[in-house]
Formats: sequence, structure tokens, C-alpha cells
Amino acid sequence: MRPDVIVVGTGSMGAAAVYQLAARGARVLGLDRFAPPHERGSHAGGSRIIRMAYAEGADYVPLVRRAYELWRDLETAADSPLLTPTGGLMLGPADSRTVAGALASAKAYGLDHELLDAPEVRRRFSQFAPGDGEVALYEEVAGLVRPERAIEAYLRLAARAGAQVRYGVPVTGWQATRDGVVVTTADGRYEADRLVLCPGAWAPGLLADLGIPMVVHRRVQHYWRAPGEEYTPSRFPVWIWEYASGRAAYGLPNVDGGGVKSAFHQGEDPADPDAGAGEATPDEARVMRDWLVTRLPALAGADWLGGKPCLYTLTPDEHFVLGRHPRHERVAVAAGFSGHGFKFAPVVGEILADLALTGATRHPIGLFAPDRFTR
Repeated sequence: MRPDVIVVGTGSMGAAAVYQLAARGARVLGLDRFAPPHERGSHAGGSRIIRMAYAEGADYVPLVRRAYELWRDLETAADSPLLTPTGGLMLGPADSRTVAGALASAKAYGLDHELLDAPEVRRRFSQFAPGDGEVALYEEVAGLVRPERAIEAYLRLAARAGAQVRYGVPVTGWQATRDGVVVTTADGRYEADRLVLCPGAWAPGLLADLGIPMVVHRRVQHYWRAPGEEYTPSRFPVWIWEYASGRAAYGLPNVDGGGVKSAFHQGEDPADPDAGAGEATPDEARVMRDWLVTRLPALAGADWLGGKPCLYTLTPDEHFVLGRHPRHERVAVAAGFSGHGFKFAPVVGEILADLALTGATRHPIGLFAPDRFTR
């Protein structure tokens, strides 16, 4: 039977969209060249940060607020713990984007937060050693989400609601027709009434007609043996630390026995998703350790347990590409999440289902317009 909607890509955003569509009674077919979770996307690694006081802009706050609600709904439906509050520290100079941006979002939406000077950070969170010229915004609601477990839950619940998902099916192209859409794959052609494109690192090719210069870069998440009980979720907040203009590192507590995580958010490491991301190297671990020495010294002295690569698909402004295709009303797109998208997966799935089934959404997504670079 011809599906109502084809969803291309069933990683973070695609899995949420497949679930939302199936839960609303749509006939859904998901297509993916790999079976997620996998290491050709941005979702591997055991944990992702979620935060409300959003440094990247206050426009994100209503979406992340809704995402919190939907994460809890998914936990209930899947009977699986997915979101763990830990508190969160946004560290750096007071005028850094990480601190000032988070503070602006907190003030714009009246979010609970505290602004701490360096001595207060060191007193309350002795694992951290900020310099005297640095400050931190702390928010209690920040925490972590488990990506692999979340994607598995979405796909399991979607299948229960009647969705079909086919793996090992590389999508090579798509076309909007007068009567619907056609998706071309290495396995043949598929037709449907509507199309949702969540291509992850394959977005530069499958969404080339949007004219957005998206690039794919490799990033490495490093894992360290916890130096003590003070690195567990109840005692060690998630953190983002801007250490130079436009350069930040981040980290999360030891969760589910996977080790304490740290990583650099920026870097110059172009990657080909067809080839995959290369394994983490001891040299990369050494650079990460050297960075930690003056900031989280006990962690810098811990054993390196290994690294896990992932792929960022970056837009020039590092805002998402999310909305209806500007030239094809039957097509919705979600791409270019630029390394900070996973926390939004539930609400992105909701938005994509709205767009596919009704052509509109109540959520504010103007910032992410797919034609913003060409109009």
C-alpha cells in the first residue's frame, strides 16, 4: 500500500518524526542506509546535554521547553529512563557568547538561573577550576539525554503504531511530482503523498537544491575513568566552557558506567559520511587532556577510556534547517543541526509531523527557514 509519508533518515530527528506520524494514524515508511544508532550520525556516545537557558539564542527556548515535556512523555510511553537532570554550568568570560547568550535567554523567558563568580564555582563545584576572570551561569534544570536509548524507543513505539522502516536502503535522490513524491534508492523507487527529509550528514547532497553550504565535520567525544563519586550525575553538572572567542569544550558526568565525557565543540576536521568518521587517536586524547589540566585537573589525571567519533552537519550560521521546502509544499526538511540539535529531537519530530500532515505548525521556526541563505 502506498504510504502517506516517506521519512528519509531514521536517526535522531527521523525516528521522532516516524513515531509522531505513526501515532497520528499516518501510513509511514522510513528509509535508512544504516540501522540506527550508528556512528555515521550525531547521536552516538551515550549522552547528550539538554539545557533551557540557550546561549545560541532566545528563539530556541520555547522549543526546548516543549522538548522537555515530550522527553518525559517518551519516557512514560517507552518505560525507559531517558532524561536525567544534573544541573548545568555555562562557563567563560562574562561577555562570552556561552555566558552572555545563556543569560540573555534566561532573562527573556524568566528562567531560573544563578550567575556565579569563579570563587563560588570552585566552592560549590570543586571539580572545576575557573580562572579569576571567568564566571558561570548555573541552571538546575539542565541535564543529559540518552540518545541511543531514545532512538530505539522511538522506532520501537513507531513500529507498534504501524510504521514500517527499511534499513540498508541508501537514498540517492528524490523528486516532487504533481501527485506526490518519488524517492530513488539503490533498492528501487518509492512513492508517497508526502516526504520528510532528515538526511543527517548526507544533507549536503540530498538538499543541494536549497543552496545552503552545509559541511560535515568529525568530532571526538573522550571518556575518562571517574576520579571519584563526585563525577556522578547527582554531583557533577553538565558543562560548556568557552575558553576563547567562538571556541568551547563541553562535558557530562559518568552515566550508566560509560565514563566522564569531555569534547571540543569546534574544530577543522572535514569528513565524508560514506567513509565514516575515523577512530579517536591517542594524540587527540593528549590534546584534550592538556586542555583539562588547568580547568578540571582531577579529570585530566584520570585514565583515558577511549573516544567515540560523531559527525556534525554544520550550517554557516549554525542554526538549524527546519521547515517546508521553499519550492515543494509536499516536502519538509530537517538538517544542519550543527552539533546542538539532539535535545530538540522530540519537538522536531512534532514539527515535521505537523508540516507533513497539515502544512503548518504552531511552533516558532522562522529562524530555521530553509530558504534563508538564498532569498
